[in-house]
Amino acid sequence: MKPRKQPAEQDDLLRARLIEMIDMRHELVKLAALIDWEVFEREWSGFFPSHTGRPATSPRLVAGLCYLQHAFALSDEAVVARWSENPYWQHFCGETFFQHRLPLDPSSLTRWRKRIGEEGVEWMLTQTIEAGKRAGMVKGNDLKRVTVDTTVMEKNIAHPTDAQLYEKARRKLVGLAREAGIGLRQNYNRLAPRLAGQVGRYAHARQFKRMRKALRRLKGYTGRVLRDIERQLGKVPEGALRARLVEMIALVNRLLAQKPKDKKKLYSLHEPAVDCISKGKAHKRYEFGTKVSVATTNRGGFVVGMRALSGNPYDGHTLAEALEQVENLTDQKPEFAFVDRGYRGHGVENVKVFLSGARRGVTRTIAKLLRRRSAIEPMIGHMKNDGRLTRCPLKGTDGDAIFAVLCGCGHNIRMILRHLRITICQLIWLIPKLCQGVGVAMAPARMNQIVRMSA
Repeated sequence: MKPRKQPAEQDDLLRARLIEMIDMRHELVKLAALIDWEVFEREWSGFFPSHTGRPATSPRLVAGLCYLQHAFALSDEAVVARWSENPYWQHFCGETFFQHRLPLDPSSLTRWRKRIGEEGVEWMLTQTIEAGKRAGMVKGNDLKRVTVDTTVMEKNIAHPTDAQLYEKARRKLVGLAREAGIGLRQNYNRLAPRLAGQVGRYAHARQFKRMRKALRRLKGYTGRVLRDIERQLGKVPEGALRARLVEMIALVNRLLAQKPKDKKKLYSLHEPAVDCISKGKAHKRYEFGTKVSVATTNRGGFVVGMRALSGNPYDGHTLAEALEQVENLTDQKPEFAFVDRGYRGHGVENVKVFLSGARRGVTRTIAKLLRRRSAIEPMIGHMKNDGRLTRCPLKGTDGDAIFAVLCGCGHNIRMILRHLRITICQLIWLIPKLCQGVGVAMAPARMNQIVRMSA
């Protein structure tokens, strides 16, 4: 059913309003006034076609929780728990009175993300850009000059080793066979875990001949269980369990057939779409996740585009898609794009693209803007250290796409909050300066000027 509307404000003589409890000069209060919350109620209503059942949670509450979650790098459970303790967060999410109970179950955020998808969270990123404009952080010309780069967003998986993958595949097959009532000749529950641990010890001792022999033996255990299940698959009736069993059999067959130097290898059974990406880092040669394209304003580093790119595509082939997303989110086509040398051969003709180190056709102004291309690197670092871009806990390629855009929203929210915090501190510092030497008759007029500046 469609989301319930916010109840009309009513006076409650037994409870104090939040605006009477909090400091209205706080940056979260200012930010709440800069965001157009009605956009979410209008745009997200189409994701709820049914008119029966229990009404959905308020879109403003869900959007506010997602903003806070990625601005302060919290999990679903942590952001809901802190919301019930923080009056500023409750005001930001549209509450009138202080609430002592949890606003929703943390699992509701998972269902909301699945329902709205990438399109729904892109509306959230658009509203952070509009809030940045209203706060004075993003000027009109800033959206004409963007910087584009790519990074790796790792998935929430263990480091893939052959021994761990074979053992995990065997355990999953044995569990599904037990659930389906299939009797196995031998499940190797005693031998396989010991052998998997022995493989790691052989590798640590640099006894690679013994390690490879133990690995072949472990692979044979998994293959025997797999073939035993395939012979008895006809006994399993049609249904969800059989579909899960068929899907797992296909993944394990793919795992057992792959070679060390194959492309599109399987690195995780619960995340088959994970890619192995090498970005040339000295401290981390390979990263297992998905590539993410990041587009920021050349001045200020405000995120105006964020997209997950499955399949580890070449950077130059992703530039046109990244610039198209920037145009869709900002309603303004960028005129200049500044990228590194990994984007050579991009093929973009409708936007002037400048590669770092280029000299042909570069004026003094363009050279100055081109030097600011490297400013996107610390912005990506902030999204990884202060935000949640380091590791994606959401499942599948759809989860990657949603999580990447939400990380961009969190970065913009942190930048706006910092800007508002600095502005408020500057105004407080200016109060004695503005009132210095002013008589009693002129003091109210000067204070009204300060109030207008703070608003």
